[in-house]
Amino acid sequence: MRLGLDDRVSIVTGSTAGIGLETARLLAAEGARVVVTGRDEERVERARADVGAVLGVAADLSRPEAPAELVERAAAELGPVEVLVNNVGIAYQRSFEELEEADWEELWQLNVMSYVRAIRAVLPSMREARYGAIVNVSSTAGKRPSGGMPDYSVTKAAVLSLSRLVADLYADDGIRCNAVTPGPTASPAWLAPGGLADQGAKRSGKTREEILAGVAKGRPLGRLAEPEEIAAVVAFLCSDRASYVTGAAWSADGGTVPVII
Repeated sequence: MRLGLDDRVSIVTGSTAGIGLETARLLAAEGARVVVTGRDEERVERARADVGAVLGVAADLSRPEAPAELVERAAAELGPVEVLVNNVGIAYQRSFEELEEADWEELWQLNVMSYVRAIRAVLPSMREARYGAIVNVSSTAGKRPSGGMPDYSVTKAAVLSLSRLVADLYADDGIRCNAVTPGPTASPAWLAPGGLADQGAKRSGKTREEILAGVAKGRPLGRLAEPEEIAAVVAFLCSDRASYVTGAAWSADGGTVPVII
């Protein structure tokens, strides 16, 4: 099944690993002209070559000016951006009491404001073309807050609200905006040294393996997601096959959140 993404200029933020990398891979395989981006220039170049993206841009999207610079670079080299996947983000395990103002600000700037700024940057050309697909990667924590990741949970809830807002405001311009809410995923965010599995082990006194087993057991499907399973949902929502889908928050969480929304 072709998804109708041939030659679509598509930006995927946070696309050097995990869900973002697999999303970029799927979009490129469908014929999209993909722009990959991340903070580290060497990792960006490896990702670009790995997935067959046409452009790689190193950028720290927590900087206020960076999202617009990214969109401008893509447009200058490839043409107006038609698909935007906001995936970049960070998460830490820490208690509400531990969090300081700087912690909240760090996550807010990257997990929320980079999405806002990237969307603002693509809107003029999307409105002019009367076409655009925006997908924002949220989390199950946006639907059901995690007490172990309070700041992350709040930012991901904001992403859900942002997604619905943009969908409502710009549907008449031919722009669709949806969110995806993954559950725990077997990506570097969880599995890399110092990642969430290691953080959980350090805080609980359990082993890394015990933490991962417990997380898997907490899903009705009994395991973590694979990055490509989340990427498949994102790619569908970017595509013409989802042409009547907007304002949705698609759960891709193995049944984790037991509500129908």
